[in-house]
Amino acid sequence: MITAGTPGLRPAGPDDGELLYRIYASTRESELAVTGWDEPAKEAFLRMQFTAQDTSYHATFPDASYDLIVGDGERVLGRLYVDRGEKAWLVIDIALLPEHRGKGIGTRLLSEILGEAAPAGKPVQIYVERFNPARHLYDRLGFRQIADQGVYLLLEREPGYPNTAS
Repeated sequence: MITAGTPGLRPAGPDDGELLYRIYASTRESELAVTGWDEPAKEAFLRMQFTAQDTSYHATFPDASYDLIVGDGERVLGRLYVDRGEKAWLVIDIALLPEHRGKGIGTRLLSEILGEAAPAGKPVQIYVERFNPARHLYDRLGFRQIADQGVYLLLEREPGYPNTAS
């Protein structure tokens, strides 16, 4: 469970669609900046991609937790989707709004997930784009590459790995 000092989680609901879209869109800003597209074209593309991703996640992982990361006063900081499967726990997605990145929030949340998975004897997995700067965080937390799927790498941390998330 999320501990004191760590941002909380609340289930994402049907009224959170626009907020979830905004979080998603913020993760794509830098790659779309180089397209030369005007704002309406970017918006249309992002909405189409967000809808496809959201539909795919819910169809593929119907029993996953789909949460918003919230700070003081229920201020939304990002999103965290986790599928606690029988063989492994998969962090489907963790994304913070730009103003909340680099503050240790992702480290704390992932450390909590790792702490919950270890007693259950479950490895934790996450997909990451090959050149995503967050890869350094995952390496620091003890994740190791177990598969190369082109653009994406599948990383895993075994349940017995020492907790070194400082």
